Amino acid sequence: MSTHSNWLICGVDEAGRGPLAGAVYAAAVILDGERPIEGLADSKKLSEKKREYLAEKIREHALAWAVARAEAEEIDSINILQASLLAMRRAVENLSLAPSEALIDGLHCPKLAIPCRAIVRGDSSVAEISAASILAKTARDAEMLRLHLEYPQYGFDRHKGYPTALHLEALRRHGASAIHRRSFAPVKLAIAHKLI
Repeated sequence: MSTHSNWLICGVDEAGRGPLAGAVYAAAVILDGERPIEGLADSKKLSEKKREYLAEKIREHALAWAVARAEAEEIDSINILQASLLAMRRAVENLSLAPSEALIDGLHCPKLAIPCRAIVRGDSSVAEISAASILAKTARDAEMLRLHLEYPQYGFDRHKGYPTALHLEALRRHGASAIHRRSFAPVKLAIAHKLI
């Protein structure tokens, strides 16, 4: 890692590629080397309470952070991978400071105007990416809880849109809602089933 004080690394990660409903979220974070945050890790390995606590610390201590999303309609029109990369690009472009380099969790880099490196399992090994994964996950979970109030019959408060038995049963019973991803097989099936 460069030690130049003006060399700003931003970590980028997404949340919500697997669910059948809702937007895919991404976050970009530039951490402050002077104010390290203890306990950063892959958001999937943290309890909900710990994630919420760390998300607050990140928002307080990071030099810059941004959360962005790509909607269910965008996922259906360009596919989930492209929509994830689009959300990542939006997050980086929304940062209040311009980063020198972006480190992205996974195999693919979004199209950015700055150098970009994809790091497999970066959310476990790079603090900036861990921080981004925590912000993306907590923002998406909060949105799914909000959507649960609008669409209580699907149980979004329990599975956050992931294809659990409960969710699949609700899809079979109620069909797809406005926020379901129509390009995903179980949703397609539910829609076809309702048409019969």
